[in-house]
Amino acid sequence: MSEDRSPVARRHGRVPSPWRTRRPFPPALWLCFLVVYPAAALLFRLRYRHPERFPRTGPVLVVANHVSILDPLACARLVWDCGRVPHFLAKASVFHGLAGRILRAAGQIPVARGSADARGSLAAAQADLAAGNVVVIYPEGSVTRDPDWWPMEARTGVARLALTTDAVVLPVAQWGPQRVHDYHTGRLHLRFRTPADYVVGEPVDLADLRVQVRAGRPLTADLLREVTDRMMGAVREQLAELRGEPAPLTFARRPQGSTPGDLPGSAA
Repeated sequence: MSEDRSPVARRHGRVPSPWRTRRPFPPALWLCFLVVYPAAALLFRLRYRHPERFPRTGPVLVVANHVSILDPLACARLVWDCGRVPHFLAKASVFHGLAGRILRAAGQIPVARGSADARGSLAAAQADLAAGNVVVIYPEGSVTRDPDWWPMEARTGVARLALTTDAVVLPVAQWGPQRVHDYHTGRLHLRFRTPADYVVGEPVDLADLRVQVRAGRPLTADLLREVTDRMMGAVREQLAELRGEPAPLTFARRPQGSTPGDLPGSAA
């Protein structure tokens, strides 16, 4: 298991410098880096499994489970330590004022959930992936409401992104940030260097379905649900690996209505 500043395992041949693979690097991104990197280092002792699976170049769609409002800090650090820059799909409510302008300038993507603008957010994510960037998405749309912290039923916007782009679909499981902030109780347990474990999974193979979609197969609700569950099923199995216990066979039901208060990526 890699930990903290451990280097990403080298592939065959010359590996490009992380500073090269993280470009472009606008000034706003420096501001985010100066806040997020030390905060993540202070709050979490990050431990990675299989970071060598993270592509150093090209478009990547990171699909992750969601256990805490703080886990975007740790997940951003994972992507950074793998030599890439994370672009999160995040709730539009956090894009207000100066902070919102900085987030936009740093490449983060607002999601106006439940409105016509949600499709525009997905289009922006598609464009970001077409430019060869890394987009991080939490398909559950909010912190899981499962009492045992297993993934709950996900939104299907992530499948639309996966099927209409050439991005590597990378399932990532995370476990540990909920020990710092427990969303279920609303309590903050301020412990420095709390262990936070990550597994970077093997890419989800959607080549056959992508060919069918490009040939005219419609993106039906059933197809989007099938693909979403396939991706989140991979994340769930990785989470079981991290926890050392069997995963449930089904996803927890998501709550009805809105889920205010969450900061991370949403699959719209």
